[in-house]
Amino acid sequence: MFVSRGLVVGFTVALAGLVLTGCGTRLYKAPVEDRGTSSSSSSAPGAQPGVVVGTPIKPLPGAENAGKPGYYTVKPGDTLIRIGLDSGQSWKDIARWNNLDNANLIEVGQVLRVAPPAPAAQAVASDTGVVTRPVTSSTIAPAAPGSAPVAPASAPKPAASAATGPVVAVAPTTPATAPAAAGEDDVGFIWPASGSLIAGFDEARNKGYDISGKAGDPVLASADGRVVYAGAGLRGYGNLVILKHNNTFLTAYAHNQTLLVKEDQSVRKGQKIAEMGSTDADRVKLHFEIRRQGKPVDPSRYLPAR
Repeated sequence: MFVSRGLVVGFTVALAGLVLTGCGTRLYKAPVEDRGTSSSSSSAPGAQPGVVVGTPIKPLPGAENAGKPGYYTVKPGDTLIRIGLDSGQSWKDIARWNNLDNANLIEVGQVLRVAPPAPAAQAVASDTGVVTRPVTSSTIAPAAPGSAPVAPASAPKPAASAATGPVVAVAPTTPATAPAAAGEDDVGFIWPASGSLIAGFDEARNKGYDISGKAGDPVLASADGRVVYAGAGLRGYGNLVILKHNNTFLTAYAHNQTLLVKEDQSVRKGQKIAEMGSTDADRVKLHFEIRRQGKPVDPSRYLPAR
């Protein structure tokens, strides 16, 4: 059969047009995948059909507390140990107050509580029927044997409770932001090492005293306290011990060759807590700091004269 060349060409062009039209129709009707974003073009005014708008950035934990007293915003290079030293707190307490499962995972911009949460003011009935209120050990003096607890004159009268049993009235807890309690400055610090002073306090360049000695010389607790850090996790301090003495004071003992205490251990004034060394230092020495509410202060204000 004879078929003209023009007819073949025309048929081919028509067929190609149908194919392209079909492809175009399928491309136009292809669905847009929704990956679970919180907003899309259907809810965003002026957005193009089929365009998915990204999910807004989630605020970092604690962002609503930024700038408030008792809170700290994490900066580049911070660690929980450093934050604890600078705020006068145990890093473990900070981790607990902020519900941190992993103390090594904090983010720049995250806002952390660095002061104890205020206890509930309401009376709580115990299982034994005794109604108690929160109390801190630093604000209550022990009662004389056989004497009944007495509420301070300024304390409100306890409200009636449905619980049966005696009511124990105790002094209100001092807020976290209150000034140091009277007497907390009277710690009675002693020199932590017997060597000579080789570098004094300089607020800009040296946050404490540098004391000379030989490797292995004893490093002593400058006052009664509790070990809140013992390790080498703070850059520039080497093997470090930090003691907390009360709600006001910490002391730090750096560059040791050996640590003789563990975290949460109670120590007494004059107890040997480490041996002098040169870890993270250019020579054997003890770097000693006294920190008042986290701020380095001149040890000469608190140590006895030699």
